[in-house]
Amino acid sequence: MANYDFKTFEGKITAAREWLGREYGGLRTGRAAPAILDGVMVSAYGSMMPLKQVGNVGVEDARTLRVSAYDAGLIKDIERAITAANLGVGTSSDGANIRVTFPELSTERREQLVKLAKGKLEEARTTIRLARDEAWKEIQEREKEGTLTEDDKFSLKEDLQKKVDAANKDLETAFEKKETEMSS
Repeated sequence: MANYDFKTFEGKITAAREWLGREYGGLRTGRAAPAILDGVMVSAYGSMMPLKQVGNVGVEDARTLRVSAYDAGLIKDIERAITAANLGVGTSSDGANIRVTFPELSTERREQLVKLAKGKLEEARTTIRLARDEAWKEIQEREKEGTLTEDDKFSLKEDLQKKVDAANKDLETAFEKKETEMSS
């Protein structure tokens, strides 16, 4: 059987998985997760900086994050940036730290989040489908060039489909985990 290098295809699958993981990390559930604040930009030292460059975010309890600024003079700027990010969270400052409190999610909001998560899942699946189609075209071209036999082509098609099925299963598992997290 002729060899086909699936590295490019597998790289695209890995990228799709990682992208979905990052997207799901930013989806707010009923629990406090530091990743939710990853997109917050703080006006500090004359420029806009990511929150994680000016402070440390830790989990205090299931619905509260504690933000500690590396420079105490930035507390007000950090609090303003979190509020301006419009994440639907409450903030309070004790002068040295900021507590970010997450309210309970309404049933309607949970349903919206599940729908959004499902949309992200479909985007990742589309990426995998496109990568599969690209790999399949390359396999077909190699057969036309004579570097692969017809049997090799169909054998590689089966291998390709197995990889796609495994990747889709992983994505579905990630979605189900996020859905459970948002529903509890």
